[in-house]
Amino acid sequence: MSALSSALPDFPWDLLEPAKAIAAAHPDGIVDLSVGTPVDPVPPVVRQALADTSDTPGYPLTAGTPRLRAAIAGWLSRACGASGELGVLPTIGSKELVAWLPTLLGIGSGDVVVIPSVCYPTYEVGARLAGAEVIRSDSLTALGPDRRVKLIWINSPSNPTGKVLPVEHLRKVVSWGRERGVVVASDECYVSLGWETTPVSVLSDEVTGGDYTGVLAVHSLSKRSNLAGYRAGFVGGDPALVGELLAVRKHGGMIVPAPVQAAMVAALEDEAHVAEQRGRYASRRDTLRSALTKAGFAISHSEAGLYLWATRDEDCWTTVDRLARRGILAAPGAFYGPAAAKHVRIALTATDERVAAAADRLAEPF
Repeated sequence: MSALSSALPDFPWDLLEPAKAIAAAHPDGIVDLSVGTPVDPVPPVVRQALADTSDTPGYPLTAGTPRLRAAIAGWLSRACGASGELGVLPTIGSKELVAWLPTLLGIGSGDVVVIPSVCYPTYEVGARLAGAEVIRSDSLTALGPDRRVKLIWINSPSNPTGKVLPVEHLRKVVSWGRERGVVVASDECYVSLGWETTPVSVLSDEVTGGDYTGVLAVHSLSKRSNLAGYRAGFVGGDPALVGELLAVRKHGGMIVPAPVQAAMVAALEDEAHVAEQRGRYASRRDTLRSALTKAGFAISHSEAGLYLWATRDEDCWTTVDRLARRGILAAPGAFYGPAAAKHVRIALTATDERVAAAADRLAEPF
């Protein structure tokens, strides 16, 4: 039997271990700006909702409780400008859905999944798990009349680049997908973190006008609400596609735990903690951007999201090594595609004290 794992790329973060060991040896400790895991407290309102629902011995609903479905739909209406009838479904974080979406949609051998040229590695992993072919492309024209294409991923704001796709581009992708019967999946996990521009959801009336045929939007509460440890995500869009996902997920036992569902309701119905967290990230972003620029880095895109996409116009692993010797761990652009070989991704997810330490170290001559 051939192991499925042999079809997958190396797990990226394992490759970063040598640099992590170097950074950890710094006398003042490591400043880990690589993975982007939240470090700030879970909002009290969310923790209380989790505690209040901890005595739930029965099986939860794969579809989510009626209250959770209403909270998701309400948030998509308020935050994403979606006025139509949405299908919604909670997921076990967003990465799980990204990894299994091609399989859940019945995509497989002989099919093609299109992903951005520079992007989150799990889009490719999901296609490979399904046995499909992957094409990296940011141009619809370059894809030509390939009828094997079944799914196209877009990501705005982008991880890792922070680039935001304009409304006109989103409309073109949706139109292109509908003409060809191709599902358009939009990863919008950072939509709440616009800095220099306001990201637009593919579900916005500006893009789809309330018609979500063939369109799915993936969201997460990991960064917005510091819930990475809860594994709390959701998908919204075409009711028929969401219904198909639900039917398969019920068979697979892909269920968000009941206490987490209650916590998600609390997070989606409260915007005060989101504004507070945005303020934290904005301050850290200003500190790191200034320090990186003074150190000779150029910042590309980065108008939204949780990262700074930085370059010294050298191989990304050389930059990673330079930073590691200053006790700073960054993610190499190579993780995100061949076109990113000269960039590093700098996360904003470190405490104020660690961010200040990174800024001090960046002031040392390179």
